Amino acid sequence: MEKQEYISASLEETDLLAKKLAEHLEVGSVITLEGNLGTGKTAFTKSLAKALEIEEPITSPTFTIIKEYEGTLPLYHMDTYRLEGSDEDIGFDEYINGDGITVIEWAQFIEDFLPEELLNIHIEYLDESSRKFILNPKGSYYENLVRQLLQDI
Repeated sequence: MEKQEYISASLEETDLLAKKLAEHLEVGSVITLEGNLGTGKTAFTKSLAKALEIEEPITSPTFTIIKEYEGTLPLYHMDTYRLEGSDEDIGFDEYINGDGITVIEWAQFIEDFLPEELLNIHIEYLDESSRKFILNPKGSYYENLVRQLLQDI
């Protein structure tokens, strides 16, 4: 499947995208988020967490690298920006193969630890309230997920 694009013109549309995505996620789902600083990676994760009924405030795990949240499914939120140039394995497999959903910001810094199948979402800043989401599914599960997601929104 080719990459698919979704333009969000508002925070409400981004929330809808995250909500619909959450409806299709299963235990073991892995989402990687790419984009420049300030494009909305953590904001998208907050919307996803809200859809998973997580009540705890979501903050960027830049300094802790991994934060865990409990909702309808556990959410493992990783920010691997500080691991650039490092080959340290801090137990990524335990999360990626765990009993929840894994969201990884700056995943390019831990490519060797990523599964072959995942959903990569590249976020581009368009203006103050608009973003372009480029969905790149890797593997048949994620290809089907993106097809269903785009039909739902």
